[in-house]
Amino acid sequence: MSFEWLKHYMPRSLYARAALILLLPVLTLQLVVSIVFIQRHFEGVTNQLSREAARSVTAMMQAEDPVTRKAFADALALRVTENVDPRTIPDEDRRRWYDFTGIVVIRTLHSRIETLERVSLPDDDAVILYLRDGASMTEVVLSRGRTSASNPHQLFVNMILFGILITIVAFLYLRNQLRPITRLAHAAEAFGKGQILPYSPSGATEVRAAGRAFLSMRARIERQIEQRTMMLSGVSHDLRTPLTRMRLGLSLLEDADREPLERDVEDMQALIDAFLDFARGDAEAGNTEPVEPCAMVQEIVEDCQRGGQSVTLTLCEGAGTVAVRPAAIRRAIENLIGNAVRYGTHCEVSVQLSDKSLRIRVEDDGPGIPADRREDALRPFVRLDPARNQNRGSGVGLGLAIAADIARSHGGLLRLGESEALGGLRVDIVIAR
Repeated sequence: MSFEWLKHYMPRSLYARAALILLLPVLTLQLVVSIVFIQRHFEGVTNQLSREAARSVTAMMQAEDPVTRKAFADALALRVTENVDPRTIPDEDRRRWYDFTGIVVIRTLHSRIETLERVSLPDDDAVILYLRDGASMTEVVLSRGRTSASNPHQLFVNMILFGILITIVAFLYLRNQLRPITRLAHAAEAFGKGQILPYSPSGATEVRAAGRAFLSMRARIERQIEQRTMMLSGVSHDLRTPLTRMRLGLSLLEDADREPLERDVEDMQALIDAFLDFARGDAEAGNTEPVEPCAMVQEIVEDCQRGGQSVTLTLCEGAGTVAVRPAAIRRAIENLIGNAVRYGTHCEVSVQLSDKSLRIRVEDDGPGIPADRREDALRPFVRLDPARNQNRGSGVGLGLAIAADIARSHGGLLRLGESEALGGLRVDIVIAR
């Protein structure tokens, strides 16, 4: 039997599932005990008491003379009123809507007393019977305790109170067991966004083992990033030095021979810079800090406009700050704008900030990227020349890869689509808040 359908109705958070694990057995147990107790105790005891009360009333009503009947009523603690006005008799049996034992009382009395016309249960103290005595009506009042169990609500009150108490105690204990898992999840989520939160393993043995494994993994990744950064710094210095010497040597040549070689050197420099930007990622972009996305994107767009690029900020919705690495996000947006104006003639940028996410969209009027090639376009050093680079300038295929890597380092993603407004490529950077 498959229970896949049940997953859609299950809570998502760990605390909610723990609460469900605690409450479901307690509620089920209380429901089963209540049903069994009502059937075997309340109903059985009430039925038995009501039969005895019916016998007493029947015996009193069968007395022939008034003296004997009064003696029966006094002995049985019954209050009898003869010759009752029929107009004062209720039209139907009466009970309070929550008086469930009253259902058994009324049913039993009607089945045991042949002359019974109406039963009224106004409160927890009295049972009023209206009996036909020949041509007249007689009212008989007896104690409610003689027809049903007293204080029937005490069991339910005790069950609810102790159930709540046990649930609270169990939840407090379980919360202490869940807290280390939550702390580990927060530390792992923050590390996925490039943030380092202080964390020390605690809790059960299995949770401590998972925490120590996470710390070891985080330390290895940090060492790898540090070693890569140091290596790239050396590579950058070692590669730029011979390129500088080549430029100096080319400056001694004639113009006709120098210009083609200088263009080759510039292309090599651009290739090295692009490779270093991709390999460096956001390792040198600094720590996260709260920034206002609209103000940041507007500043980037203005800088690009001053650089001669045809770019417009069309929409900026939402207010607030988002914790990001400003230098890394700026590099990603500049790369997307650079790609847009390289392969198109105009670029539009929009920002939408909601309670759950930040979306930065860059659209162009270029040829776009086919849907079946968009996944390839996010890979490093992939150039879609037939679709995107028709005499539009040089590139090394790293602009989208760098932007996607920066988005992932912030716990977000980069999506490619077709621009409905301009008809070219639409690129979205989506970062969860």
